[in-house]
Formats: sequence, C-alpha cells, structure tokens
Amino acid sequence: MSAIPQDREEILNKRAFGHVATIGPHGEPQSSPVWIDWDGRYLKFSQTKTRQKYRNLNREPRIAISVHDPDQPYRYVEVRGKVAKIEDDRDRAFINKMAKKYLDEDEYPWPQPGEERVVVYVEPEHSTKQ
Repeated sequence: MSAIPQDREEILNKRAFGHVATIGPHGEPQSSPVWIDWDGRYLKFSQTKTRQKYRNLNREPRIAISVHDPDQPYRYVEVRGKVAKIEDDRDRAFINKMAKKYLDEDEYPWPQPGEERVVVYVEPEHSTKQ
C-alpha cells in the first residue's frame, strides 16, 4: 500500500511543482521547487550534480516534498521519505519527459554545457494532506 493517499495521487500527476526540502551541511533546511513525476511507487525529480540539493541528498537521504494542487491551491499533499536511489540521466530522457509535461516541449530547453543530470527516486514513507 502506498504512503500517498489515493485522493491526492492525481495532484502528483498534474503540472504541480514539488517543493523539495533537504538538510544542509550545517543542519539547516534547504528548499526549492522542482518538476516532479509520480510512477505509483517513487516520486522522482531531476537534479544536476553541481546543486546543493544533490550534495545534501548524498550525505543525508531524508527528504520532504510538498505539492499543492494548481487547480485548488489550498489542497496539497506533503510526502516524507528517503531517497531510494539516484540514477544518471545521461541520455536526458527523464528531463525531456519533464519538459514535455511542464512546458509541452520535446526537449529540455535550458541545458548547460557539461551539465550532469540525475534522476532522484524518493520512496514515500509518510504523507499528510489538506
């Protein structure tokens, strides 16, 4: 059984931003919005290896992600869990999939030279909702 309430799963499939909170190197919270994908088991997002969030998650895999419904902004789901795995996105398939979902573009339009992208897989352990 998923830790995500059935009546909130559809939020994760909309063009809703996930606000990812990680734990910084000095114990401080670090939060930023990301594009998300839900496959029924993992909540996934793209990241580059140069970002603080990536370094935080390699050191401390605990994570929280809140997602509000873009059609009903007072309705949301917060997911807490751990990073189950981080995979390279060498062929850019995942970030391109997210560009299609969020921008209706076939390819991610803002790649940076030398950028190394990864896909972060979050296994939900607990959720809250409003």
